[in-house]
Amino acid sequence: MLKFEKSLVWFRRDLRMYDHAALYHALKTSAAVFCVFVFDTDILQPLLNAGLSADRRVEFIHGSVIELDLELRKLGSGLLVRHGAAGEVIPALARQLGVNAVFSNHDYEPQARQRDADVAALLAADGRVWRSYKDQVIFERDEILTMAGQPFSVFTPYKNAWMKRLAAADGSSFLKPYQVEKYAARLTSPSSSPPETIPSLAALGFKKTNLRELEIAPGMSGAAALLEDFMERIGRYGQSRDFPAVKGPSYLSIHLRFGTISIRTLARAAYQTLHQGAAAGGAAVWLSELIWRDFYFMILHHHPHVALAAFKPGYDAIQWESGERARSLFQAWCDGHTGYPLVDAAMLQLNQSGYMHNRLRMVAASFLIKDLGIDWRWGERYFAERLNDFDLAANNGGWQWAASSGCDAQPYFRIFNPLTQSGKVDADGKFIRRYLPQLSALDSKHIHAPWLAPARELERAGIKLGQDYPLPLVQHDEARKATLLRYGVVKKMNAE
Repeated sequence: MLKFEKSLVWFRRDLRMYDHAALYHALKTSAAVFCVFVFDTDILQPLLNAGLSADRRVEFIHGSVIELDLELRKLGSGLLVRHGAAGEVIPALARQLGVNAVFSNHDYEPQARQRDADVAALLAADGRVWRSYKDQVIFERDEILTMAGQPFSVFTPYKNAWMKRLAAADGSSFLKPYQVEKYAARLTSPSSSPPETIPSLAALGFKKTNLRELEIAPGMSGAAALLEDFMERIGRYGQSRDFPAVKGPSYLSIHLRFGTISIRTLARAAYQTLHQGAAAGGAAVWLSELIWRDFYFMILHHHPHVALAAFKPGYDAIQWESGERARSLFQAWCDGHTGYPLVDAAMLQLNQSGYMHNRLRMVAASFLIKDLGIDWRWGERYFAERLNDFDLAANNGGWQWAASSGCDAQPYFRIFNPLTQSGKVDADGKFIRRYLPQLSALDSKHIHAPWLAPARELERAGIKLGQDYPLPLVQHDEARKATLLRYGVVKKMNAE
């Protein structure tokens, strides 16, 4: 016997119609199921207020919503699309449709959790039920705990416990897809005249970006194509992922962020490949990256203060650069004008495409924090504005790792040398030349540190430092000494 006559599924960061926990449970327990997506003004308006009307993420979401609607229409349904404050729109729509329940998937960010709690309360006041499910991670909240029953704060033992639990079930129950298609006949849509339409980007207040030129295809089809491509080279992932000029990553992070592909699909692909000979090594490294993602979601759930402050409270005592000097250094970093080519090329990649290679995220973050002495929260916010795949949990975790203030972070005295990193990950300067063409005539030795090039080499390359390319903002060796002094307050507290 079905539990509900009519239900509403609220799509958020899960823009697909297959292997979808909330949709599956709604269809399984309801005679008729409506689907809705809300372009939430509580999220979009701050972007517009900040002058970010050309936002690739909004365009990606818009394209994904269009594809989701088309796929639902093939099944005789369709997607209700609204533009407004989601916390108000969902209860009002539930009332209008006369549904018994609203289904969604868990969101772990502090503001989203409060929004969902408020929506659940409004629904309850109307006599309606709220149902929410785990969907964007393999293990959540308290599913992976220490032997003492506490959340992990170190990644390796967490990973070991994660893998042990998966192996105990042979992965079947945790990686199994939700068979939405089994109950798809229960999808429905309201009869309306005129028929439902999806607002244009312009109607939302946003402009088209260079998403198409970047060949970033939104939606489920875009995700499927990338996964197919990546699985042909997953065996090389462990060796190729650290080199930004090489096609090494999966490039699926934006699709995972907005749920155009499920985490179960990706984890299952990695897990099954662990037993396939030559590709096993790369699959193991990639699966470890997916586990890091679960780890940071777990940290955010148990320690929501990390969204605003250091995971390790003592690190909030550090005195960062301030005033006009700090603003000037930060702006140079944002603009890719630090004088360190690898850092600048990374920042230009971010500014031009909304993407930054993972190794370069670490290099750029370390440079801002430990070479320029800027508060990590400034960089975290900038990445949040610019990254196509921005996810609070992972972005915060990565920045606090670089700042040494997070869980299982690098020691404060470990400071990336931008020149050493440049020589390791872009030895021939191919990546640097792509984003800094003014340096392209330099040889592979001097392209990493133009200020060390002989005058005749700079003249041959047609470069005037300070004019064609900036001189270094800081000298790394001196900056390193200043950072060790800055972090001295942490060392002192640890000693006490």
